[in-house]
Amino acid sequence: MRITFWGAARTVTGSRHLLEVQGRSLLLDCGLVQGRRAEAEASNRHLPFEPDEIEAVLLSHAHIDHSGNLPNLVRQGFRGRIYATRATAGLCDPMLRDSAHIQERDVEFVNKRRARKHKPAKEPLYTLADVERTLPCFAPQRYGETFSVMPGVAATFYDAGHILGSAITVLDLEEGGRRLRLAFTGDLGRAHLPIIRDPETVTGIEVLITESTYGDRRHEETEAIPEIMARLLTRAHERRAKVIVPSFAVGRTQEIVYVLKDLFASGRVPPMPVYVDSPLAVNVTTVFRQHPECFDEETLALLHDEQTDPFGFKLMHYVRETEESKALNARPGPMVIISASGMCEAGRILHHLRNNIENPDTLVLIVGFQAEHTLGRKLVEGWPEVRIFGELHPLRAEVAVLDAFSAHADRDELLAWVSGLADRPRQTFVVHGEEQQALHFGEHLRSAGLERVHVPKTGQSYVL
Repeated sequence: MRITFWGAARTVTGSRHLLEVQGRSLLLDCGLVQGRRAEAEASNRHLPFEPDEIEAVLLSHAHIDHSGNLPNLVRQGFRGRIYATRATAGLCDPMLRDSAHIQERDVEFVNKRRARKHKPAKEPLYTLADVERTLPCFAPQRYGETFSVMPGVAATFYDAGHILGSAITVLDLEEGGRRLRLAFTGDLGRAHLPIIRDPETVTGIEVLITESTYGDRRHEETEAIPEIMARLLTRAHERRAKVIVPSFAVGRTQEIVYVLKDLFASGRVPPMPVYVDSPLAVNVTTVFRQHPECFDEETLALLHDEQTDPFGFKLMHYVRETEESKALNARPGPMVIISASGMCEAGRILHHLRNNIENPDTLVLIVGFQAEHTLGRKLVEGWPEVRIFGELHPLRAEVAVLDAFSAHADRDELLAWVSGLADRPRQTFVVHGEEQQALHFGEHLRSAGLERVHVPKTGQSYVL
């Protein structure tokens, strides 16, 4: 039994890990690499394994850095099954369609510029037609029910508490009379987040693959979210500012809406219009309503009360049409605009930033992790100028970072989850963290008494 790490190794994006059992291969995740455009495109296009030799994919959750390269995998010859929870399969339908639309639109824009320079046209990484061939490959599974993946591999999904449908994947492996139990955390969530349930614990784990996104730091307490949000929004209202929130369409947008609903209803924030400017987020919210099996008790109670809606309120507007989105830039504040993408790399958020980033009264509220080399990371780091659509813009807007919203467990929460395992893993791999975070978390695990802790580099292979 062997595992090779082809993505999210000493970096955060592009999660894909190749597992070999009984001479057959499967993938844990198949995500898009995000960051420097040329490097990301090369990594996404040129897969380091033969897609037609992959028998199955086990998908931890629907975020694009975990699922977004599935249509390209199919385009290049994969014909196996994609196993995921029912909610993840439901979310991947609108998310992969949206990703294909972005691929096609971005290439169309690039090709216009290349044509003017008499350069050959490029092709999108994948198209909507590739997504249509990908969706029938999904084999939705329930939490807690064991299923056969291929000879020598049985799998069970447990709730990871990260986003709707996110899963800790537990694999029971067998080869040559040897048995081994492996757990892949995917992205591990936090306790007491709005809407979804807390991460589950698993038992009997001998090999652990754990994320480390925040492996060297602690978050603010989730209980602090309403207080911090109220202070920022009240101040923005006083100066009639636009509050621009780059947000992941899955999970984060719904959580922000949930908190804003309570702040306005309780009178802690003066009323102002809220626009969810993302067709994908609108579609995803519909999927949320279809999967109450993922909700915590508080959200279920709201869902069952005809007078309440956890995903909407009087001041909120869901924006679908492009013209309505453009019109927001001409309207005066105060207002809140929640728009994708969460790392400011594509989508309508770029237009809102281009139109408002030079205004000192604008508040850009960062509520999620920003990978290296993304526009969102440059905003967090306070670059004096940032490039949007190829043009430089001075950063004059206020930028506030609210880590308490993070759906990733921090260092202490990750350590607590690992410490809660009934048995210590005999072998541990630290992935899905930038190099500093991954190395730091690896040291924390060793200090906690774990042996054989590895922080793999891209392409490194290990015998289990």
